[in-house]
Amino acid sequence: MNALISVSDKTGIVDFAKELEQLGIKLISTGGTAKLLSDEGLSVREVADLTGFPEMLDGRVKTLHPGVHAGLLARRDVAEHMQSLNEQNIGLIDLLVVNLYPFEQTVSKPNCSFEDAIENIDIGGPAMVRSAAKNWQHVAVLTDASQYAVVLKELKDNKKISDQTRLALSVAAFNRISNYDASISNYLSARQSSGELSQFPGQFNAHFTKLQDLRYGENPHQSAAFYKDITPAKGSLVSAIQLQGKELSYNNLADADAAWECVKSFSDIACVIVKHANPCGVATGITVLEAYTRAFSTDPTSAFGGIIAFNCGLDAQTATALSEKFVEVLIATDFTTEALEVLAKKPNVRVLKIELDAALKGRESPLQSFALSTEGLDIKRIGGGLLVQTADTHQLSPASLSIVTKVKPTPAQIQDMLFAWKVAKFVKSNAIVFCSNSMTLGVGAGQMSRLDSARIASIKAEHAGLSLQGSVVASDAFFPFRDGLDVVVQAGATCVIQPGGSMRDQEVIQAADDQGIAMALTGVRHFRH
Repeated sequence: MNALISVSDKTGIVDFAKELEQLGIKLISTGGTAKLLSDEGLSVREVADLTGFPEMLDGRVKTLHPGVHAGLLARRDVAEHMQSLNEQNIGLIDLLVVNLYPFEQTVSKPNCSFEDAIENIDIGGPAMVRSAAKNWQHVAVLTDASQYAVVLKELKDNKKISDQTRLALSVAAFNRISNYDASISNYLSARQSSGELSQFPGQFNAHFTKLQDLRYGENPHQSAAFYKDITPAKGSLVSAIQLQGKELSYNNLADADAAWECVKSFSDIACVIVKHANPCGVATGITVLEAYTRAFSTDPTSAFGGIIAFNCGLDAQTATALSEKFVEVLIATDFTTEALEVLAKKPNVRVLKIELDAALKGRESPLQSFALSTEGLDIKRIGGGLLVQTADTHQLSPASLSIVTKVKPTPAQIQDMLFAWKVAKFVKSNAIVFCSNSMTLGVGAGQMSRLDSARIASIKAEHAGLSLQGSVVASDAFFPFRDGLDVVVQAGATCVIQPGGSMRDQEVIQAADDQGIAMALTGVRHFRH
């Protein structure tokens, strides 16, 4: 058996090659890899010796030769193939170990030049990988160091690599080539005539890996599956560990993502309860239990069967309170042993643990790094295409508020404005959020009229037995007329935060002055469709 080894990332390759040699496998290698293995005392045949042709053009041409590709592509079960190899004195290659030039890492560097990017486009490596992967019935192709152990175990146990493993390696190889080529395409098609890189490339390539098939989609007659990004952020939903509970459904995952994205935007201890993709209760607290209790009290009816997320660990006391309600999904950064014991008595509750540390560090657009991750992008499928935009990660600071009314907000009202504004970003438009003391009081979501959202929010607060007197209101977009403002003020609001930007801004500001309330404009809206 012959193994051809040519790797850019040499992690683990020496130990792997030593094991291969001990199994009687002959080693063939190129350039730096050959030198490394030879320096380690291994017997290595240079590719140039195999092909009878020297490496040239600074290593650009070394494996692009029939002596390599015929050895990879020959079918052992076709007599004519074997005869052709014998006639040309070409040997078989049974095992190919290749990882590619580090194109993705190179172009991710802030000061990467166009010349460096081009030089890190691998040609020979992908060609060999494709040849070996096509001929998987006879050749095993390894494209990642994580595969070494599996192959070694089979060779030691069975003296060969199984068909199942070779096929799996082939699929992994084609996936790797697909991702590699997509990264190159993204980078090159983003390059403009000026030499600058466009934020969005001329061709948008993204790849996802299936995590699992789902029982069904939004409705039972729809099929569905759950995919993860190639390089998902550590603090994203796909990094969650399910500790107990039934299988997550399509709707569970969609709502869990909405709850997690909202709750992790808070720095204080926070709880977010989501129902049908909208927050129905959000609050912070001194303790986890206080945050939960306050969030739940916003809308106990909607919270029934909801998704509950915490940006902190969960203790037994809060778990006990939660277990008294019907909860579909529970998310936290950690769980005490006692909390898990309490939750175990509710085996159907889906309990997810997600590490938060990386989640709050912000996101970089993958179209700037030209890695294949779509983290930091919002992607929406429409008929015949995609809508792609950068994620809404805007953070509002008190200094950026424009106070436009005669009455100025108090420090406490400013804090509530920032809280309500943060929640409004995660509520479907048109969004109206009443809050007080860092707790939601009423949420109006997804209405065709902002006026109706305002009415619904106040009705919900009334049904929950919560007073809106002295409350703060956030509107995700401007009030097109004063009527919406009149509704929230009549309900009890004394302070409003909204983007502004309407032709009738002055009319709305005058209405606020007439009613003696404070108003701040953000200059930024948060539509969520």
